[in-house]
Amino acid sequence: MLRLDSVDDASIAVHELAGDASLPPLLISHATGFHAHCYRPVARALGDRFHVWALDHRGHGFSTVPPEWRVDWKPFGVDTALVAEHIAPDGGLVGVGHSMGGATLLMAAHADPGRFDHLVLFEPIAFPGTDYDPDPSEELPIAAGARRRRRRFPTRQAAVDNYAAKPPLALMLPEVLADYVEYGFADTTDDEGEPAIELRCTPEFEAAVFMTGGGNGVWDLLPEIETPCTIVSGVVSETEPSRVSEPLAERLPNARYVRFDDQTHFGPFSHPAEFAALV
Repeated sequence: MLRLDSVDDASIAVHELAGDASLPPLLISHATGFHAHCYRPVARALGDRFHVWALDHRGHGFSTVPPEWRVDWKPFGVDTALVAEHIAPDGGLVGVGHSMGGATLLMAAHADPGRFDHLVLFEPIAFPGTDYDPDPSEELPIAAGARRRRRRFPTRQAAVDNYAAKPPLALMLPEVLADYVEYGFADTTDDEGEPAIELRCTPEFEAAVFMTGGGNGVWDLLPEIETPCTIVSGVVSETEPSRVSEPLAERLPNARYVRFDDQTHFGPFSHPAEFAALV
């Protein structure tokens, strides 16, 4: 793991997941509430063709940001561009993003258009202003769900058993779920001083990311992003980001759209090999 200092005194963790320096560089950018190691099966499928890196976004995984920082999506894009420059100083980078991670790669490609050769993005978060404009006084259901997320378990196995028994994390391949828990929780103690584990990405932080995502400004940037893109979605649902994936692809100057009707928004977690095959 390496660390890069970014704006707002954030410290960004970057992980080398597969391949070696003789291969072209590739950067994976994760979804809200998750972290780099959730994509190890994707990375393994790409490791014979690419030198695969992945970042933990600020407030997620092993990356940190001061507690007083007010969540704003634009610095997520700044962090992603910083990592991209570090691992591919001469350009030629492929970006692979999921949900929020797709949005941050689009921000980075807009800010640094010569850095990326291609982006492959699963349901990136970019909405027209008229399509997604939540009342800040009313919490979105997905944010409310994140805020209610259980933050502490006695053991990692207890966490895996809990998540495997119910959606949406039950949709993950077992190895993905195991990595989510292994790297997404920190060792701590409970209120009685007994060993326990606690989420690295706090429920409050995850909820704030969901609440501010609709105003990330990425939709307005799309016509100016010349980087070739493959936009991927699962089955189209009016309650999921998939509803705008095809219009998003049409708004980009150089993009194609691929849909998997047997997948959900968790496609990279449930079908990592199929996702990797698009790169």
